[in-house]
Amino acid sequence: MTNVSIAKPFKWFSNKSFKLTLPRLGSKSKASSPIISSPPAAKCSAKEDEYLEVFRFFDSDGDGRISGEELRAYFMSIGECVSCDEAQRVIRDFDTDGDNLLELGDFVRLVERENGGGGDDDDLRRAFEMFEVDKGCGFITPKGVQQVLNRLGDSKSYQECEAMIRVFDLDGNGVLDFHEFHKMMT
Repeated sequence: MTNVSIAKPFKWFSNKSFKLTLPRLGSKSKASSPIISSPPAAKCSAKEDEYLEVFRFFDSDGDGRISGEELRAYFMSIGECVSCDEAQRVIRDFDTDGDNLLELGDFVRLVERENGGGGDDDDLRRAFEMFEVDKGCGFITPKGVQQVLNRLGDSKSYQECEAMIRVFDLDGNGVLDFHEFHKMMT
């Protein structure tokens, strides 16, 4: 059996973590999906195998994609109620090709993002996301800083927000990624 911790994404669901126990890949409990099977010549790491196994568990119809209904079905199976809108928000935030479905790569990004940080990093991640103008883009622009500060009643010009970012912009690209934001906040 494989134990994989799947955290409920804080942004969409309550702040709980669950332990998902699945049979080993290759067991008779779930048919392999031809769409996401690995080429025979390619060796997958143990971590990739686990992601694939968990993905196949979520992908109940075996089409190589996770729909909002499949995501909801998983949470219902562990006793959690998730609305259609919440499930679609998760998919929208991680769907890279715009088909409103999570492919394996999208799913891996979701799991790695949600399982990657500890408690303090989770709080910083939430704060970081408040500043993202394009949700899920992975960086903070001067416009994002300006919008949040305006909401907080501290109006700043665009140029002032650019200057704030420049102080912590380690790679000089004019925006803050999470690493730079983390450095700024800690």
